[in-house]
Amino acid sequence: MVREAGELAAGVGAEVVILHVTTEEEFQENQDRLAEVSSGTSMYSVETAQEGARQYAANAGTELLDDLDVSITPVGALGERRDEILAAARTHGCDYIFVTGTKRSPTGKVLFGDDAQSIILNFEGSVVVRTE
Repeated sequence: MVREAGELAAGVGAEVVILHVTTEEEFQENQDRLAEVSSGTSMYSVETAQEGARQYAANAGTELLDDLDVSITPVGALGERRDEILAAARTHGCDYIFVTGTKRSPTGKVLFGDDAQSIILNFEGSVVVRTE
């Protein structure tokens, strides 16, 4: 998806905002793991998690879009994916959102929710979804 977004952006002279979101669950798991190996004191803070997510986004942009003439803005966030995606899109004035969704039955979407569906319903611009 990053590559497709980059190719579209390069074609129209737009910027690509690459977002990586660390969920609260992932944050807690990482914090607990680090506390175990560091005698109960963890240096894994919210800021550390956000910076790690931003660096992940930056690395993905460099690896996947290096050969394209496109400006990249890496962003890292901590929270619920759909909320952070929508917030970043608003903050950066995005016209498109490219997101990977999960294959679920209609019943599964109703019972468990679906980030891609929520993004489509709550974003004013175009949303491109690829299911895994």
